[in-house]
Amino acid sequence: MIDKPGDIRKEDEINTQVLHQYLNKHIPNLHGELSILQYKGGASNLTYLLQYESQTYILRCPPRGTKAKGAHDMKREYNIMNALKPNYPYVPNMIHFCDDESVIGREFYLMEKLTGIIPRANLPKDVQLSPTQCKNLCTSVFDKLIELHKLDVHSTGLIQFGKGEGYIQRQITGWVGRYQKAKTWNVPKCTKTIQWLESNMPKHERICFIHNDFRLDNVVLNPLEPTEVLGILDWEMATLGDPLMDLGNSLAYWVQADDDWAMKSIRRQPTHLPGMMTRDEIIQYYCDKMGFDKGEFKFYEVYGLFRLAVIVQQIYYRYHHKQTTNPAFKKLWLMVHYLNWRCGRVIGR
Repeated sequence: MIDKPGDIRKEDEINTQVLHQYLNKHIPNLHGELSILQYKGGASNLTYLLQYESQTYILRCPPRGTKAKGAHDMKREYNIMNALKPNYPYVPNMIHFCDDESVIGREFYLMEKLTGIIPRANLPKDVQLSPTQCKNLCTSVFDKLIELHKLDVHSTGLIQFGKGEGYIQRQITGWVGRYQKAKTWNVPKCTKTIQWLESNMPKHERICFIHNDFRLDNVVLNPLEPTEVLGILDWEMATLGDPLMDLGNSLAYWVQADDDWAMKSIRRQPTHLPGMMTRDEIIQYYCDKMGFDKGEFKFYEVYGLFRLAVIVQQIYYRYHHKQTTNPAFKKLWLMVHYLNWRCGRVIGR
């Protein structure tokens, strides 16, 4: 049931001896030889399991190759999780940050390993959830998002990790620019989607601390009680921002049982199971808990889908230009077409 790593992809190999020598100088009481395995989930930063005789750590670092400006900032992610931990218990303990790129060729940090179930496309075979348990899992997970959005950014020190006001405008401008920079010949221009987003930005925005990549496969569940959340992972894009945009981001990944075959083909979370909440039910649940008027959620839904298209295209750009050979990225350009089509469908609804 426990999420387990495997062998390291050749392009992601780390010099074990050099890393071991470095860790021996900075981490106390290490005994035995160092072994390294890689978690295959995720397409942005890389995640490794470091094992000694009696100690285990998680190492996070950027991929090799050209990186988008502002992306893969290991120091920022490390500092965010350090600031969150005293106020938000679902964050792993941070162990060490290294900015010496001579060690593994890029910055990295070490953190505590949380042992549990990560709900990827399908739950482990030994985990059978009833419809009631599935609904309880949904509410448990989104309660953690609500708890995050209710944090006081001033008293927690989280105010330093973002610009705040003007977030919506910056996001639309930023993601449009990233898409245009990462565009390849085989994906759409997304002109209609971009123009609609630019013309329909809400005049009112709320500012809180947001995860910005809140998904079921970034959640660690208790193996003894799979509806209980032990931890939230992957804080790379966390910032001060609008909470409804954070929810829109999450719902872009939420594939429900009655979606079309194309949407189902990109499912990476077990959100299709009987009892799982629909996107509309999640929006209603969230807004009721936050005291928001559900109102017109269309803008946030289109934004989430377009943003996901840009993220997919940035990953495909690396494959297209031979900066990675990961075969999982080969046909991501088709997903960009589909997500743009889905944006148009929501706009015209």
